[in-house]
Amino acid sequence: MAYIDTLFDRYYMEHASYVIKDRAIPNIDDGLKPVQRRILHALKEQDDGKFHKVANIVGQTMKYHPHGDLSINGALVNLANKDLLIEKQGNFGNILTGDSASAARYIECRLTPLANDVLFNHEVTEYIESYDGRNNEPVSFPAKIPVLLIQGTEGIASGMSTKILPHNFIELLQAQIQYLKGKDFQVFPDFPTGGFVDVTEYADGNGKVLVRAKLDTKDPKSIIVRQLPFGTTTESLIASVEAAARKNKLKIAGISDFTGEDVEIEIRLARGVHSKDTVDALYAFTDCEQSISINALVIKESRPHIGTVTNILKHNADHTVEVLTAELKIEQKQLRDKLHAKTLEQIFIEERVYKAIEEVTEADGVIQAVFDGLVPYQSKIKREVTKDDVDTLLRIPIRRISLYDINKAQREMRDMRARLKEIKTNLGNIIGYTIDFIEYLVDQYQDDYPRRTEVGSFDQVDVREAAQRNLKLRFDKNTGYLGYDVNGNTLLDVSQYDRVLVIRQNGMYSLHDAPDRLFVDKGMHFCDFVDPERIYTVIYREKKTNYPCIKRCTLDKFIMNKGYELVPEGSKVLKFTTDRNLNIHVNYKPKPRVRILEEEFAVEDYIVKGKTAKGVRLANREVKSVKFIGGGADTDGGEKE
Repeated sequence: MAYIDTLFDRYYMEHASYVIKDRAIPNIDDGLKPVQRRILHALKEQDDGKFHKVANIVGQTMKYHPHGDLSINGALVNLANKDLLIEKQGNFGNILTGDSASAARYIECRLTPLANDVLFNHEVTEYIESYDGRNNEPVSFPAKIPVLLIQGTEGIASGMSTKILPHNFIELLQAQIQYLKGKDFQVFPDFPTGGFVDVTEYADGNGKVLVRAKLDTKDPKSIIVRQLPFGTTTESLIASVEAAARKNKLKIAGISDFTGEDVEIEIRLARGVHSKDTVDALYAFTDCEQSISINALVIKESRPHIGTVTNILKHNADHTVEVLTAELKIEQKQLRDKLHAKTLEQIFIEERVYKAIEEVTEADGVIQAVFDGLVPYQSKIKREVTKDDVDTLLRIPIRRISLYDINKAQREMRDMRARLKEIKTNLGNIIGYTIDFIEYLVDQYQDDYPRRTEVGSFDQVDVREAAQRNLKLRFDKNTGYLGYDVNGNTLLDVSQYDRVLVIRQNGMYSLHDAPDRLFVDKGMHFCDFVDPERIYTVIYREKKTNYPCIKRCTLDKFIMNKGYELVPEGSKVLKFTTDRNLNIHVNYKPKPRVRILEEEFAVEDYIVKGKTAKGVRLANREVKSVKFIGGGADTDGGEKE
């Protein structure tokens, strides 16, 4: 047992941690899973502006990703089909039809200009060793856009999963601007397949959404699917329509797929069926409507974290501020170093400091001569001069000294000082600088990313309400079977989704889905749809005393297919009705010196109780027979011994 405990405590937990952090769950900072990050890193290393064979990029990625080439190829195709970071050339499949991509050796890809603009900066990226120690790979990219929310993601790890829906790129950027300005914002999903989405229960990324296809119902005899609900393809949607038609849930004459660049599925309706009567059935029984549950699980600070869309967007906006700050500080340091070097070069040449080394014969003396020559200009230099600075000056060739352009050097230094001043201003107003950067992205890309999905509110179609009641529920009193595959008297028109209440001869009652064939006893008292307002009246004979009793109740709560007792155990049901305006005629068993052998009671004189309550005695006399009188009741006689 100790060995098993060790296996579980150590190896399983290590495996679970690896799958969660390094395979299935994306990082909140750059919104990428490790395989996606490694693919983009390999693409950046190979980036020369031209397209690369996907097979070559897969091979390059294998230096960083310790898994098979098929998983890398699948991840690359999926990432490219997001149309955000990877530009594709060739057949990468079709997200509308579900067609798969061509082999990796036939298709090509490269980074998009957007990816180069917002994803990479070697100087502010943290690197770690790859799995074999031969290379370095990024921990996360310094992303300046909310990649995770733009692309969406889905992943399953040990004991947890994530599903984040894609959102509109421009709307996310505008929401970040609102956040940085201290204003409220709200964002909703936007899908590449279009359609409709109901975000009533979105719960900021941790609830569920309803998605629907966009249907064209202008022609009363046909319905055309123009846009797909997220998560479906034309192939899967057509298969669901055909399956519903085979099960008689909707009536169609045929279905054709004319999808090209845009979705166009024509559903031709059967004779006598019109489009307005079929829309609800399509939403209820096919993939034209689906419910999607979502869960915003991410890796944050090396640990799994359940967040919200709002918090993820705020984190990404703050992360953008941090990245831009780091980039400005790096540029500031580089400019200061360059300006320092330019200043030393200017003094070294213009003030002819190099002349001081003409008479020096020793190497150390040359270096010291340069140091001494720069001392009078220390106020202009402003930084300590190092030996490396002197070495750089001494490597300046004579030709460069002779061709030195004083005006050009001064102009370059003036530009550097202006840029340093601009950087200082931007660092002092980093929020405003970030807003300007995001607004630049909005202006640059807003025409490329229009909203495709229409946000609205609609009620989910109840399959029971949408189902056509085209089945005949029959009861065969000779065999005691009830169902739509039974020969006998027709009781109801039902669908497969209807539920019926059955009260048997022995007083047991139960609720069932409309059965194809169910034994209910030859003397079934009642079968109908459930009505919580309906009052059930039963006359029964007590087991011990044989006295007549009446019970009136409603039946409204059930467990499916479970039997319940309507009357006390051992009692015998004499009469049953749902009619309220009746009288009960009771005949008693004759006894010596008893003159009254029959009585009448009004049903409405007895109160309606709970379904588990016992009945009320009509009389302390043994009953011989009972019948209902009045209304549509049978007045010819009653139940006899």
